[in-house]
Amino acid sequence: MAKKDSSLGWIGIPARVFAMTFLFTLLSFAIALLLSILGTVVYSQVKHVAPNLSFAYRHIAFPFAITAGAIVLALSLGMEIRNYRQRKALDGIERAS
Repeated sequence: MAKKDSSLGWIGIPARVFAMTFLFTLLSFAIALLLSILGTVVYSQVKHVAPNLSFAYRHIAFPFAITAGAIVLALSLGMEIRNYRQRKALDGIERAS
């Protein structure tokens, strides 16, 4: 019998979790920054003031990305552990039959 992808076991779980967390955090930061910059520019045009783009970085995009990263970390860790246990149980059932 050839080994499947589950041969990495527990070693592959943290790598996948941190890779997905990093990518989704970066993506959420980019999207939040784009939307907050657009919102800041629109607000400055309506109020006839200079746009404060550092506010968009510090008070909107960064906290949003940190929050999204924490949520993605918890969810992906739970999903990877569940998938590992499910693969382990299915491999045991396959060996028994």
